[in-house]
Amino acid sequence: MNAPYAPPAEVAPAKRSLHGTPAPQSDDGALGLEGFRAFDRMTQALTARFTGGLSPAAMALAWTDWSIHLAAAPGKRAELMLKAWRKYSRLAGYMARASRDPATPPVIEPLPGDDRFASEAWQKWPYSLYAQSFLMTQQWWHNATHEVPGTSRHTQDVTSFLVRQMLDMASPSNLPLTNPDVLARAHAEGGANFLRGFQNWLEDVGAALSDEPPAGTEKFRPGIEVAVTPGQVVYRNHLIELIQYAPTTPDVYAEPVLLVPAWIMKYYILDLSPQNSLIRYLVSQGHTVFCISWRNVTAEDRYVSFDDYRRQGVLDALDAISTIVPGTRVHGTGYCLGGTLLAIAAAAMGRAGDQRLASLSLFAAQTDFTEPGELQLFIDDSELHFLESMMWDQGFLSAEQMAGAFQMLRSNDLVWSHMIKDYLLGERTPMIDLMAWNADSTRMPYRMHSQYLRELFLDNALASGHYIVDGHPAALPNIRQSIFAVGTERDHVAPWHSVYKLHHLTDTDVTFVLTSGGHNAGIVSEPGHPHRHYRVRRKAAADAYISPDEWVAGSDLKPGSWWPEWSEWLAAHSSPGRVLPPPMGAPQAGLHPLCPAPGTYVHQR
Repeated sequence: MNAPYAPPAEVAPAKRSLHGTPAPQSDDGALGLEGFRAFDRMTQALTARFTGGLSPAAMALAWTDWSIHLAAAPGKRAELMLKAWRKYSRLAGYMARASRDPATPPVIEPLPGDDRFASEAWQKWPYSLYAQSFLMTQQWWHNATHEVPGTSRHTQDVTSFLVRQMLDMASPSNLPLTNPDVLARAHAEGGANFLRGFQNWLEDVGAALSDEPPAGTEKFRPGIEVAVTPGQVVYRNHLIELIQYAPTTPDVYAEPVLLVPAWIMKYYILDLSPQNSLIRYLVSQGHTVFCISWRNVTAEDRYVSFDDYRRQGVLDALDAISTIVPGTRVHGTGYCLGGTLLAIAAAAMGRAGDQRLASLSLFAAQTDFTEPGELQLFIDDSELHFLESMMWDQGFLSAEQMAGAFQMLRSNDLVWSHMIKDYLLGERTPMIDLMAWNADSTRMPYRMHSQYLRELFLDNALASGHYIVDGHPAALPNIRQSIFAVGTERDHVAPWHSVYKLHHLTDTDVTFVLTSGGHNAGIVSEPGHPHRHYRVRRKAAADAYISPDEWVAGSDLKPGSWWPEWSEWLAAHSSPGRVLPPPMGAPQAGLHPLCPAPGTYVHQR
């Protein structure tokens, strides 16, 4: 099991194309046409260093498409002129009233979640006028970039994204002379806030240039402050370390739980601080827990494929668990991209008659990618060619490049609010375990990530039944195990409506939970966490399908964490009675404990 990894012969760069199909032979000499393709990729990769990974061609195509259709729509232009005049009239009326009465109510409110103008100082003249003018402009541009006759939804989304970036940059909250909170702080401290902000900026720039994590992350070190649930690494191959956690109860459920996190993140999102560790919670409830810790790949892993992650990840982990607890089925649990991988593995296992999975739990995991959330802004042929060129040059997609895309999607929350607080107000945003984990990101292999984006995102091959595993389609209806699926209300990565589509892609029982929070905070939702709630409802295989909105209307809101609901579901889908905890590893079969949890792969940067 621990043999060193070597790329399969069929993906050798000189013999095969990126996706493993035979490359056409050139009659133009040794260099062939591939030399011209390499020159194109080098050009794109160089451009990417200056654009943050965004394809200028994709952005220009969307902007041109929108502009041409708007120019050809006199009715839409007339509508926008009318809206502009109405907004100007309302704003002028507000300005006249507010100059006489500071208590004049606003004519427009910020969108939900926009807290830039929430403080009382923004309600006073003239700052209220700045805020109202900005919000009016923002609303007009939303009207201008949407419902333009002839434009596709993708064009509208990309154009709206570009406009939003420019508007957010020019927000009066970002300028010290038009932000009343910054001016008040400067007056109270004699400008000392700017000095602290400059020091914070120097510290952040220094950390970025030296490739160091953000300030404060040193207080959340894996194995010391976070990822401290006791256990042992019992198996290791080129891509994974398999951690088995020590029991804390005298007896346990017979079926163990295998956690498959996404390799776009370090596994310890599921084992943060002791008080919010899902792994520690499961162990305390009498479950034997195994968890995959993915290796942080390098340029040498450029030809590692998506199927390598299935085979050396899910299947090798199941082989190891079957050696430690022979004849016992396993509760497979996948989070985010790990859930997508687990669903593919379960579908292929179902077709092959492999019955080792007792149940399937999928957290914020998509199996249909027709509505992939805000990430669809970066998913088209032009953008994928650009990303592939970056990865071809490096051998991987770096953490910084992925983080840049996510920050631009929520620039107001992740970029500008940080700039205001840290650099203009001179305050440091307190570091917490979830933020420190988020800064401890990983790399994506070139071949794997290209296959994932093209076959799953762009072609939606899994939901359409065209995703091939071992020469056969990995059809989701072949999953016969009961499924527990979790979506989160404010998920920008895997919107819950997309996660919900599992209901009509499978022919089995599905228990669906919709919980408060986002993609990460909604999953890290320990009992006792304030302001948490969820909905849950079971659909039997024979029940009629209902829409997501109907599902919400027919599901009661429950206070608290969804973790106990899942633990009870696991217990109900386990064998009756409890058994003695299994041994740590299987030394008699060569699976010796290799090192204490959290292992070695989690420390790779």
